Amino acid sequence: MTDVNLETLLAEKLIGDSPKMQQLRTIIKFAGRCNSSIMITGPSGSGKEVVAEAIHAISDRKNAANIAVNCGALPDQLIESELFGHEKGSFTGAVNQHVGLFEQADGGTIFLDEIGDMPINMQVKLLRVLETRIVNRVGGNRNIGVDVRVIAATHKHLGECIKSKVFREDLYYRLCVVPIEVPALNERAEDIPALVAHFLNNQDGRNPLPIFTAEAFAAMQSYDWPGNVRELRNVVERASVFFSGKQILASDVAMLVQSDIAPVTQRAAAPVSMPTELPQAARTGPSSAAPYAPDFVGRGSNVLDLNEHLQFEERRIIMNALDKSHGVVSRAARLINIKRTTMIDKMRKHNIDWHVEDRMDYRIAV
Repeated sequence: MTDVNLETLLAEKLIGDSPKMQQLRTIIKFAGRCNSSIMITGPSGSGKEVVAEAIHAISDRKNAANIAVNCGALPDQLIESELFGHEKGSFTGAVNQHVGLFEQADGGTIFLDEIGDMPINMQVKLLRVLETRIVNRVGGNRNIGVDVRVIAATHKHLGECIKSKVFREDLYYRLCVVPIEVPALNERAEDIPALVAHFLNNQDGRNPLPIFTAEAFAAMQSYDWPGNVRELRNVVERASVFFSGKQILASDVAMLVQSDIAPVTQRAAAPVSMPTELPQAARTGPSSAAPYAPDFVGRGSNVLDLNEHLQFEERRIIMNALDKSHGVVSRAARLINIKRTTMIDKMRKHNIDWHVEDRMDYRIAV
């Protein structure tokens, strides 16, 4: 694979050009060229499995199997059988022979997600397989050689797990030949517009896309994202349901991220940078939206600033009325039960651009 193709593949799989993502892609390029075991760490939802997929995709094993297994999701009594297989009749319910995941991944890669949740007795057996490259099916006595590249991942601090005697130190060093740390989303907030564009591009296309304004991106970049990229993906999908074809403002972001459950941190937002591949619906919208970008929580606390909130809601109501009336100011004023002159004054106050048409109706400028 040429360096150009390699860069393209990594850019497609690992979205964002922040310094942390550039550094991550550099490490992955080195990891893809080796056969050593890899340990990927990072918070839940940060994209550890995507990193594992990228490593496999650029490796010499890319044409062989790439099997992922969540160690924390397998019952203790079944994990050995799933990983190493079993022979017919080896235990109650074993009515057929089962080829384990290590055998299925022979010649390729096996991704052991949430390795920190693996039972301690299974850690001993996994260590033996890593050292000998031989598996024994449950109930069998035949040594089966496997050529498997192992990539493990965890959101846990394995150093603390080792101190607590719930994770073996020797297994840690066997797995952590090449350590890779995936940054949390709040450590690369400047990548949020590019990630939003990526998720919007993956929508099914049955409905118009939501419109993310500059103030929405500013609000999103000041949010802490405890669920990381997975949470952002859910927010974009949620926005596509509730704001199909509509613009999204900062107050809408507060609703979409459910900030009463996951509070917003008081951190300065990263500069908003619209990616060039952002869909038209996501990068456009009324030109009046961008200049107004208040915080959507009160400064210094998680309580809404009432005056700011009321002003923001007033502007939102006016924008919605203008949208429903196709920009005709007099009709929009009637929708919200105010005079046209009052409507014009409020549009000026909220910096909503407008101009006079031939029929002397004021229309929003787009």
